[in-house]
Amino acid sequence: MNTTDIRVVIDTNVFITIIGRRSPNRWIFDKIISGELRLCVSNEILLEYEELFAYKTNKEVSRNVIDFLLVSPYILKTDIFFNWHLISEDPDDNKFIDCYLASDAEYLVSNDHHFSKIREIDFPKINLYSLNEFDLELGPKSNNTHP
Repeated sequence: MNTTDIRVVIDTNVFITIIGRRSPNRWIFDKIISGELRLCVSNEILLEYEELFAYKTNKEVSRNVIDFLLVSPYILKTDIFFNWHLISEDPDDNKFIDCYLASDAEYLVSNDHHFSKIREIDFPKINLYSLNEFDLELGPKSNNTHP
């Protein structure tokens, strides 16, 4: 068992791409399973994951993914006590920022264009990565293991 405390929040648009066994991004889910990454989630994020998996696959697959997330010791369940409201274009995306800040995560990974405004904000500082940037930073070919 390899454990670290590299905390990451993953937007739903990326999370759906890391589950498939043949996905080129599967390394992320494998690192979550092994404890090399700690996935930070809130109840709102879990509900969105479940909803998307039920829509894209079926209820059984969705339930299995959520059950894993609920029992894995490498999933950090985060309670949100403050909402930052940093994304006005799609307020639903704010749950990922709130979780990132509440869990003291190092990475927020999203391919959603609504997040691009976050790069211009000085406070609170958010380390936003696209999936490609995250792959370059921590992926299997990377020599970097921590920011």
